[in-house]
Formats: sequence, structure tokens, C-alpha cells
Amino acid sequence: MKKFTIFGNPVSHSKSPQMHNAGFKAIGFDGEYSKTHLENGEEIKNVFIDGGFSGANITVPHKEFAYKNADILDPLAQKIGAVNTYVNIDGKIKGYNTDAPGFYKAIEEFDDVSNILLLGAGGTAKSIAVILREKNIPLTILNRSHNSKEFFLSLGCEFYDFETFTKEKQFDLIVNSTSAGLSDDSFPAPLEILTPLIKNTKYAIDCIYGKITPFLSLAKEHNITFKDGEDMLLYQGVLAFELFTGTKADNMVIEAMRKGLKG
Repeated sequence: MKKFTIFGNPVSHSKSPQMHNAGFKAIGFDGEYSKTHLENGEEIKNVFIDGGFSGANITVPHKEFAYKNADILDPLAQKIGAVNTYVNIDGKIKGYNTDAPGFYKAIEEFDDVSNILLLGAGGTAKSIAVILREKNIPLTILNRSHNSKEFFLSLGCEFYDFETFTKEKQFDLIVNSTSAGLSDDSFPAPLEILTPLIKNTKYAIDCIYGKITPFLSLAKEHNITFKDGEDMLLYQGVLAFELFTGTKADNMVIEAMRKGLKG
């Protein structure tokens, strides 16, 4: 039996095991997917190898550690600078990023999105920014600090911190890529900045899944169409599943994984 896992801190909330195990069952694949709580991201490669894993997913806050510790990088992961999927290929760890195409698939249902605000500047934000800029969608980054500012500017994004942000700006879609609201009641930006933005947008999406975060509650309060990160998780998971199993996921597998996610 092949072993797979998800590395994160925290990781207890993850529904990736039930999603992937449902996919494995659907195709009769001899694999088992578990959770691994990892405190120190620098140890990810050793823990992966020592655990005898064939593949893994990586969630916050370890995506950039996973990037640094991979033996080989897929071109998209190389461009993003963050990895959310490991595959053991003949003893070498290859790093992929399935977050980017997974996110783009998740927002396809939103009509007329031509100007997006992305809250946060971590690994998830980088993957989203790369795929959106490849699609030539104008993108603005709002982050509490100037971390990774040059990365986003190099993609052609606008970048602001809370002090320099121009409050009269309007966006079709606002995305929370931070962990704000995951395990507390915090917002990804100060309310005096966030509330006017939410009032004037068409859509809001939170990369956190399985709960109505304070960010999404604010969108709901102002009758904005919103969604959590479930579809993003599903579609990035489907792409990782294909890498893990070498099998193209058809509609039957995708629906099995979706049901596993909801189970």
C-alpha cells in the first residue's frame, strides 16, 4: 500500500484525507492518505522520506519550505516559489503547485471578473497571483507588511500595505488568502479598509474552507455573492490525485472526492 499525507500546522482541520481516500477507493487504488502535524517546515523533506511517503500535500505555513527542500521543481512551482504537492519519483522529491490551477477553476463560475484584490502575500497568494497574471487579469495585493513585495511587482501586480492603500479603489472579486479566521475571529485587514471594499465588490472568496469566516460573514452581511475554499481545495486535490496515482480523474472520481470532502 502506498502512503500519502498532508503536512501542516495546524492540520487537524484538514479534510484532504477523506477526499483523497474517497478518490483512491473509487478507482481501486491501493493507497492510504493521512495527516502529519509538522512544527518545523525545514524538516519536511526528512519527515517525508523517513515516513516512506509516495506523495504529500503541503498546507500553511510550509509551502515555501516545501519549495526550498524539493529535489526537482515543476515549472509552475518554480515560477510561483511555493509547493503544495510532493511526489516521490525514483527517490527524488518533485515539487508541484496545484493551488494555482485549482483556484482558477474555482472562480470560473464568477462572471465578468476583470479586477481582483488579493489579501495576503504568502505561498497561496503567490500561486493565485501567478495564474491570474498569466490570464492577464489585473491584480492588486494588500498585505500587512512588505513581505514578498518585489515578487508581486515583478508579475505586474499593484502592491499596498495597510498604511499605503488607496481606499476608494473598487474590485470585482476580493480573495482572502491569509489564515485570518481559520482558528480565530480575526479579519485579513482592518475593518475600516475592508468594509468599504466588500460593500462595493461583486464577489468574495476565502481560501479557508468548511466554515463561514469573519471575512465571509462580512460579505454575507452586505449581500455579496461569496464562497469558501472548498472548490479550490477540491480542484487542487484532483490535480494532486492525478499526480499521485498516474490516473486521469473522470467525473465519477471528482464527485467521489467531493462527497469525501463533505463527509
